[in-house]
Amino acid sequence: MSGIMMMVIAIVVLGGAYIFYGRYLEKKWGIDPNAKTPAYEMEDGVDYVPADTNIVFGHQFASIAGAGPINGPIQAAIFGWLPVLLWILIGGVFFGAVQDFSAMYASVKNKGRSIGSIIETYIGKTGKKLFLLFCWLFCILVVAAFADVVAGTFNGFLTADDGTVSKITANGAVATTSMLFIIEAVCLGMILRYGKLHKWVNTAIAIVMLVGAVALGMNFPMYLPRTTWHVIIFIYILIASVAPVWSLLQPRDYLNSYLLIFMIIAAIVGVFVANPQCHLEAFTSFNVDGQTLFPILFVTIACGAVSGFHSLVSSGTASKQIKNEKNMLPVSFGAMLMESMLAIIALIAVASFAKGEAAAQGLTTQPQIFAGAIANFLEVIGLPHTLIFTLINLAVSAFALTSLDSVARVGRLSFQEFFQDNDVDEKDYTPFRKLMVNKYFATILTLVLAYLLAKVGYAEIWPLFGSANQLLSVLALVACAVFLKKTKRQGIMLWAPAVFMMAVTFSALGLTIYKLTGALMTTGLDLGNTLQLIFAVLLLILGVIVAVQGIKKLFEKPQEKAA
Repeated sequence: MSGIMMMVIAIVVLGGAYIFYGRYLEKKWGIDPNAKTPAYEMEDGVDYVPADTNIVFGHQFASIAGAGPINGPIQAAIFGWLPVLLWILIGGVFFGAVQDFSAMYASVKNKGRSIGSIIETYIGKTGKKLFLLFCWLFCILVVAAFADVVAGTFNGFLTADDGTVSKITANGAVATTSMLFIIEAVCLGMILRYGKLHKWVNTAIAIVMLVGAVALGMNFPMYLPRTTWHVIIFIYILIASVAPVWSLLQPRDYLNSYLLIFMIIAAIVGVFVANPQCHLEAFTSFNVDGQTLFPILFVTIACGAVSGFHSLVSSGTASKQIKNEKNMLPVSFGAMLMESMLAIIALIAVASFAKGEAAAQGLTTQPQIFAGAIANFLEVIGLPHTLIFTLINLAVSAFALTSLDSVARVGRLSFQEFFQDNDVDEKDYTPFRKLMVNKYFATILTLVLAYLLAKVGYAEIWPLFGSANQLLSVLALVACAVFLKKTKRQGIMLWAPAVFMMAVTFSALGLTIYKLTGALMTTGLDLGNTLQLIFAVLLLILGVIVAVQGIKKLFEKPQEKAA
């Protein structure tokens, strides 16, 4: 199958799903375009801020994308292009988009509160506590996995099979540009906060900064090893996750929006002008090097199909910015389908390389493979390969960094909220509780555990991260199904995805525990793998308890009064 054919299939399926299935869900759940949303009722200028649809869409997509829709399909391509394509399309429409829309819908109908609060209201306080603990452990895994991805993208050295070491200029350029990007974001934050300039002036400044960072990066590449980048990245996350949002996160996302637009347009244009041929087999085997298609495929491809992390974004931040209920569909359902499209592009990218070709070109990480493929496509129309490769790699690493400090912040807040007691005044907290809710202690503890896991390596962490992420989707789907049932709305379309993902995640976590326990009994485990085993056991126990509580509530007799 050619790249254009795969792209056309994706456009038809995903576009049709939005027009027909999305509108069907709106009708079944009763969208009221005249109802006041929490953004208006609780507007505070900080979290609850009504915004235009395109602005909230940009926030939603930038937050959920990260490196996930690129890494997952490329890694899962070992099973062949057909299973990957089918799971992205089916999972993206009937699993992911439904989850994201229902999470946002439930949040908007509950004053913009998060999934954790919805669980407390419709399932119970114990469920909320366990869910917060699950979220904290999950965020540690996300930080560990994405930090290793970014460190690999910035790694300035390539060690050949014979032991010789050479510099990777493109990686060094991306590293320099990314560091300048962070510095420029701080400067832009000051300009946006205190400059009071016209929005077009701010836009011009942002574009000039972006172009300048790329130019300097390509001329002054930074060569540091992967281990050094691990340390630098975690120091950055520590600072970014406790700094005021206006000083770094908001201006950086402002800059990111231009990279996002460039990357997607460049990728789609590249596919249509190059029409790359697929060098992957349609299907390889159910078992590839000890990796079985079920459940590994379904936990490897999360973003692009279904990702529990999306529910945290949909219900945690985006729902508080929705102006009108009719805007929920394009923001949540639409952003998820756009991410599925990005995952299809990633599949086309990895399929364009013959076996061993990417590695021979020095493309070892998933973002590098993606960037290398798009650069190859656009070379057809005469664009410089190095420039395109640097820009695409920069875009991917920028989204990964965005996910990193955002998830670190969510993890810190989950840890703090777990120990908070709304019935006790903060000044009356015990010394122990005061320490637990301290944002610096919570952040450092979260990042230290993530750093130890990151040393294990992305390839080892990803299956456990994927299992935790998909189990989070189970909990979100069950919570939303309970909400819909208790409020007399149709939620049966969430039941099948929840049951299927339970089978996937419990199987995946069970296999991980079995593998690590076997290694513990024979050869022993290092610190990183020991942490993985502990995390896997805890996540499985927490997930089962919260899921069982939710299922019990789901089959309880519904209340008489709808919310």
